[in-house]
Amino acid sequence: MNLMNTDIIHGPDGWNVEFVGDDGDAVSVHVSDDHASDADEALERAKAMMIQFTAFGTRGGGRSLNRYDTASNGNFDEEPHLFDTSH
Repeated sequence: MNLMNTDIIHGPDGWNVEFVGDDGDAVSVHVSDDHASDADEALERAKAMMIQFTAFGTRGGGRSLNRYDTASNGNFDEEPHLFDTSH
């Protein structure tokens, strides 16, 4: 899925951010008013949540090791592991 559009709507219970792909599929993220005061903050919070969800089901479902690991595409096996770490 390639991102084609992002819709941000404020409702009575917070922000709804919808990421729409070129194939018609969409992912919606709800951001409460406690975490975003405007559309830009809601979008940044939704992006951060999507990055956290990306680790779900990968690397044994564990948390990312650091911010770089969180943002990477996960191709760590192409280079030798440092410090006997496994992902």
